[in-house]
Parts: sequence; C-alpha cells; structure tokens
Amino acid sequence: MGEFTLLSQNDIESIHSASLHLLEKTGLAVKNSAALQLLENAGCGIESNRVRFPTDLVESCLSKVPKSFRLYTRERDRYLTVGGNEVIFNPGSSASDFLDSETGEIRRGTSRDLVRLIELADALPYMDAVSTAVITSDVPESISDLFRLYLVLKHSDKPIVTGAFTKEGIADMKLMLEAVAGGSKELVRSPHAIFDCCPTSPLTWNDVSSQNLIDCATSSIPAEIVPAPMMGATGPVTIFGTLVQSNAEILAGIVIAETANPGTPVVYGGSLALFDMKQGVICLGAIETAMAECAASQIGKYYGIPTHAYLGLSDSKLPDAQSGFESAIGLMLASLARINVVSGPGMLAFENCQSLEKLVIDNEICGMARRLMRGVESENTESIVSLLDSVGPSGEFLSADHTLTSFRHCQFFPSEITSRQPVHTWKDAGSSDAYARARERVEKTLRTHSSKPLPDASKESLDSTLIMILRNRGLSSGSIPAV
Repeated sequence: MGEFTLLSQNDIESIHSASLHLLEKTGLAVKNSAALQLLENAGCGIESNRVRFPTDLVESCLSKVPKSFRLYTRERDRYLTVGGNEVIFNPGSSASDFLDSETGEIRRGTSRDLVRLIELADALPYMDAVSTAVITSDVPESISDLFRLYLVLKHSDKPIVTGAFTKEGIADMKLMLEAVAGGSKELVRSPHAIFDCCPTSPLTWNDVSSQNLIDCATSSIPAEIVPAPMMGATGPVTIFGTLVQSNAEILAGIVIAETANPGTPVVYGGSLALFDMKQGVICLGAIETAMAECAASQIGKYYGIPTHAYLGLSDSKLPDAQSGFESAIGLMLASLARINVVSGPGMLAFENCQSLEKLVIDNEICGMARRLMRGVESENTESIVSLLDSVGPSGEFLSADHTLTSFRHCQFFPSEITSRQPVHTWKDAGSSDAYARARERVEKTLRTHSSKPLPDASKESLDSTLIMILRNRGLSSGSIPAV
C-alpha cells in the first residue's frame, strides 16, 4: 500500500536547503562543553555557545546514520526492525499524571501505576514496545528516570523507549541495561532500548540533552532526537516554517551524535505540536499536529533514516469520543505515513496523563491500523470470476471454499472492546460502552497476565546495580517503593 504524503519533493528539498542555511549562517545554541569541543574539532564555527555548522559537515554526518537497526527483546530471542516501512507502536513516555481507574480523577503518577501500565502494555498484542511511561512521584526526583527503567526491565520482555532527565542518567541507565544484557558488548550487539534526546526549541541543545546524546552515541545506544516546537509559540506558526526549524534542530543533533561516534544509530524523531491561540495550550490531538508529524517523517525518510513521532495522543481529559477520534486520526495517519516508531497510545491531557483504559482502546485502533497498512491484496481474477460463476445470481458465499480459506486472513477481528453485536445481544450483555468494556479488559488482563519473568541471575545483577547506583547518589534502598 502506498504511503500518505503531505510534502512534494520540491518542498522537502526546500526545507533541507533552508535548514542547512540556518545551521551555517544563524547557527544553534549548544550549552554543553563536551559537545562544543566535539563540534569545534569537527570544524564548526563557535562564538560563546553559538555554533555554526558547515554544510559539508552536516551532509557527511547524515551519510553515516544507519538506515535501520534492530531493537531486541530483553532475552534477545526476538527483535523489531526500526526503519524502512516498519511501524512500531508503544505507549507515550514521561507523563507526570495518571487517570485513576477507581476514582476517575487525574492525579500524580506512582510506581504502582507504572507497573500496572507496563504489565498491561506487555499483554496487549499491538503494543510492540513498552516505555517508561509514567514519572513516578513516590521516588526521589534525582533517580526517577532510572527507577522507571528498572521497573520496565523487571516487568516486561518487550523492547523499550525511554530517556534520561539528568546528565548522569544515561551512564547509570546503561549500567542497568548491561546488567540484564550480560555486559556492554552484548548490549551493543543487541540493543534493548531507544533513548529520547530532546533539543530545546527554538534552536537550542541544552546541557542535559547534549550530554545524553553524546553518551548514547559513544555507547552505540540508539538515540531518538525529538524536537518539540509549539507552532506559534516556540516555533513558527506555520507547519512549513516549523519543519524548517525542527529539521535544523535534528540535523544539529545528528552532527553531535555522528562526530561522537560515526555510524551510531539515530532516529529522526518529533513531538511537533500546535499551540492553540485561543486557549493558550499545546495541543497534541490537533489535526495540524498530526500533519506536522507526518510531514516531518517524510523528511526523515528523504534522508533514509528511521523516523519517530508522538501520535495517538488526545487533548481530552477522559477516554471519551474526543479521545477516540483524535487518537484514531493520529494513529491511522502515522500508519499510512509509515512512521517507524509511533509513541502516544494511552496518553491524555496534552501528553501529560496516562490512562490504562485509553491504552486498551488505542491498542484496538493500532490493530485496525495494521490491517489498513496491508492494503487491498490483489487476487487472480480468473479465480474470482470462476467463484462468481459457480455461486451465480441469488447465491451465497458463506459456504464457499474461498470464504472458508480466506476470511481469517482478510478480516481484522477486534477484541471485546469493539461492539459488533446485534442490538438485542448488546442489551442483554448490559448495554456497556467502550470505556466500560475497556475497564473490564484492564482488570481482567492485570489479573490473568503473567509477564515473562526476569531470569534469576539477571534479576540479581539488576538489583545489585540499582543498589550501587543508589549508594553512589547518597540514597538507601529504603528511598524506593517495593513494587
């Protein structure tokens, strides 16, 4: 099936040219001494922390980025391909809030909330990867990034999308990944996690993100460069203008990563979003947001490197009709655009809140999107004509061999979340809506699903690594909850 596109070839080339001009003439602010040294050695012009990037350096670094890479499960027995036309769905990352299933209230997220979400995502068939989806408010802020990764490693075997909040975060989180993988060499051979590294719009790489990107590159850990300009606030109000800016921010990140370690895996990411001029808020469910993300992915594909976007989110505060249509539009367009890593299922309230019920509903949408991506498969027309001839006028196809041999492949069978019952059957079953059915699915799944346990040796290594990190940071094991 063909890809959904919004930009012409001329548009993309114009954006590329404008970004190169911006990088060479205007430059970006880089607020990290190690990155500044790398860039100076590579031939960039530097005045204070303003860096100007020679065009030939940018294009040389672009040519070094792998076109795809593999992301492995925790036990290294399966992998996802990141790149090409592959599409990977995973819950959005780093929400500070959580929709409480029992009270219906939005509150700060906890470690228990994150564990429940991890185990649910582990069970859902169309969530290809899991993420450090909730910022845990019940642990010290200084270790909230690495403790989230610890919980994910314990409770799911799926590949991970994550990120660090501090300059030291990547180094310590890498130790935890190595503890499970069996060492640094094994982690390089079969990476288990992608790390988000986010420039600060407009046109800035801050101290923490720059160091995170360098640390990922030097360790050959895949890095997802995720600019988050707000169109009209921290980026131009037009989609086209914001694409020029975000592309320049990503290209600068690619130069940092590839000068630190040529050939390191990098993902062309994005969390571009509309800034609503009426409400004064950033909108992740807006149609312009989906358009900007799909267009940005086109640019990444023009460069021939893996792509990412935050789509499938909703600005609604509940898993309601608004949540459904905003998330479905985003996920369907992302699928048609063949964005390689799609983060966002489960998220409400402008990327700030996670909902277990919404994750279940979004998983259903992802299943439909997978069917859409397969498109309409051609068949032998002679066979079809023969079938129609044998059935003839006023016949039926239910008993035809063609139906019996083909229906399982050509039809998508939704779960109980989607109601396709006749009205009387639906009434007899309680007349429930999608939210109620999703809530039942959440509780049933969490009662019955058992994630693949971490092998004893890996668990012992992971636990001892965490204790060592806590000790090095002046904390005791009593500072973290037992979950």
